[in-house]
Amino acid sequence: MGAGDWEAEQCRLAAERVARLKRRLDEAETAAKPWDAGAVGPTVVADKLGELVSRGWYVLQDVHWPGRPKATLDHVLVGPGGVVVVDAKNWTGDIRISSGVLWQGRFARTQAVEGALAQCAAVTSVVAPQHRRLVRPLICMAAQPDLLGVTTSDVAVAGTERIVGVINALPPVLDQRAAAGLYAHLGQVLTCEQEPGITAFRSVRPGTVVPPREPAAGSGRPAGRTGSSSLPVVRRNPRATGAGKVRNAARKSPGPKARQHGTGAAGRLALLMAFVIFAVYVLPYWGQ
Repeated sequence: MGAGDWEAEQCRLAAERVARLKRRLDEAETAAKPWDAGAVGPTVVADKLGELVSRGWYVLQDVHWPGRPKATLDHVLVGPGGVVVVDAKNWTGDIRISSGVLWQGRFARTQAVEGALAQCAAVTSVVAPQHRRLVRPLICMAAQPDLLGVTTSDVAVAGTERIVGVINALPPVLDQRAAAGLYAHLGQVLTCEQEPGITAFRSVRPGTVVPPREPAAGSGRPAGRTGSSSLPVVRRNPRATGAGKVRNAARKSPGPKARQHGTGAAGRLALLMAFVIFAVYVLPYWGQ
């Protein structure tokens, strides 16, 4: 191979490497587009909800889901129309409300509607009883700005261009003082660290001993126990003390009867062996 052929071969290999790198770059950009769209969706919804601040509404964003330490709520609004729990979606395709059902293409998205109802119920559980009827759910579609409808379960679905008008159209049920107080309460409850609740016991390995709680002040029994239905608490002490040492020593050292029984068995075995030796080696020559 001459010098010119070698240079041509090197140019061809370099061109192939450039083409491979370009294909990988195109694939990476294609894979990143859904993630970019997912990040833009909540930002668009947050910007639109910010327009409600000047109209007497308070906005909480990305707060804890009560009862679910690892889940969050996109937006919670408190204002003249009550409390609105907004679940932001960035769905693509044909999104519509038909016969009270939320559709994406040919698929009914009932699970998303149930999720919005669950979020609403979670927020309802942490407000005062007189305010619980004022909490309502809303699904906001970031990629369908003009969408508007209501499902059969009374969950409003609105696009980014309709959501401000939908919330402003709610009948006034709270004055400014009540709205500010409810906002302060929800701000404290939904932004503090969530209690793990019963989910904490899922990480406890079988056989682990959970110590009892301290006795309640002024009571003669441990707190949390009621009658005889309380579960017993198992305590393990690796060191025996007092009478426990005596019992352990008694188990390890045999008593007099045990020693006597062992001695008697050994004596009988010795006598049997002596009789066998006498019968085999002595008795045949006894009369000679």
